[in-house]
Amino acid sequence: MERPVVVALAEGLHARPAALFVKEAAAQPTPVTIAKRGGEPVEAASILGVMTLGVDAGDEVVLATADDGDGATASLDALAAFLEQTAVS
Repeated sequence: MERPVVVALAEGLHARPAALFVKEAAAQPTPVTIAKRGGEPVEAASILGVMTLGVDAGDEVVLATADDGDGATASLDALAAFLEQTAVS
């Protein structure tokens, strides 16, 4: 199961937003990967992996999970919602 998402966070996935995204990913019931369009996926719960992507505001990323049940949908929904917000608090 995959979901493309355009990152709306003004800072992209750098520093604090990346740490918060990783924390959100680790709290999900199914493991999720994240990749820039056409790039290699990394574990969404890995701060080093997420930071190496260099995701900026406006970049499209693909969230993916090997599961296809309700937990997978919930995981993708939560992480997509995080990336689609314009600022983190």
